[in-house]
Amino acid sequence: MSLAATLFAGCSTSSSEDTAAAKNSSANISNEKPDSTEKSGGGGPEEESIDTSNIKTKYKDVAYGSKSEIQKLDIYLPNEGEGPFPVIVAIHGGGFMKGDKTGADLSPTLEGVNRGYAVVPVNYRLSGEAIFPAAINDVKAAIRYIKKNAKEYNLDPSNIAVWGNSAGGNLAALAGTSGDDNSLNGEKPENPKYSSEVKAVIDWFGPLEFLKLDEQFVESGITPKLGERSSDTSPESKYIGGNITENVEQAEKANPASYITKNDPYFFIQHGTADQNVPTQQSIDFAEKLTNVIGKEKVTLSLIEGAGHGGEQFNSEENLEEVFKFLDSVLK
Repeated sequence: MSLAATLFAGCSTSSSEDTAAAKNSSANISNEKPDSTEKSGGGGPEEESIDTSNIKTKYKDVAYGSKSEIQKLDIYLPNEGEGPFPVIVAIHGGGFMKGDKTGADLSPTLEGVNRGYAVVPVNYRLSGEAIFPAAINDVKAAIRYIKKNAKEYNLDPSNIAVWGNSAGGNLAALAGTSGDDNSLNGEKPENPKYSSEVKAVIDWFGPLEFLKLDEQFVESGITPKLGERSSDTSPESKYIGGNITENVEQAEKANPASYITKNDPYFFIQHGTADQNVPTQQSIDFAEKLTNVIGKEKVTLSLIEGAGHGGEQFNSEENLEEVFKFLDSVLK
């Protein structure tokens, strides 16, 4: 892998360390191969979708909440092994306003099924339906649902990682740092007896500190594809519910760095040096803040030379080998 800078603040080695509930009535288990790839419900009929035809055991559209029809997840189990399986919760991108749990941007996470992981892509409320903190409320609710129903689905509730890209990277990082903070659980949270804490986070090029996006692009010399993020129509302003510069408190609450504590999980952060959607500095600053609190052995920052906002350099076999090396060291 060609890296402009790879700051291994220590890829940690950690050994892995209730209950069953009735299987959700909306879950459908399939042991047969479908004829084609699944269609994405969030990106339109022409949007590329993940191919799960080789996965024998899957549970589709499992409802993890009751506040919205969108609160559903899928569960894909490895074809081999007895379990219970460590879990990768996969969080799609899309600027907080589009995307779906069947979107092609989650294809890299499905490699986990071939490596002994259960992969659980999650849908969450988008900004057109509900503004912040609805999305992170949903991600945390999905984690609690997984823990409560782990035995039913042959999952290991004590070994869960979250992996998100772009907006999903923000939500993965936020789920990681706020695991022990109930302020983002939402009103009348479901399965409140269960924690939303996780053991590992993979943040791929997530926008983290909204209020610095514009100035960091200026400093980098890279022309942003999405224009000024301090505008009323930027993805972040739509997500917050108003211009980010006029809603500073909400913008800070959406920043994963606001919740960093010494109890946070292991982090693997990757960003392309030519990203035109999210400045690379976002990940550099976040990794530094994490390291200052939880220690360099728990934070890995990898900057991929010349890579943009995702794409081949992230999805390559060589790069995914690095990602799963990290996951194996923490969850297995």
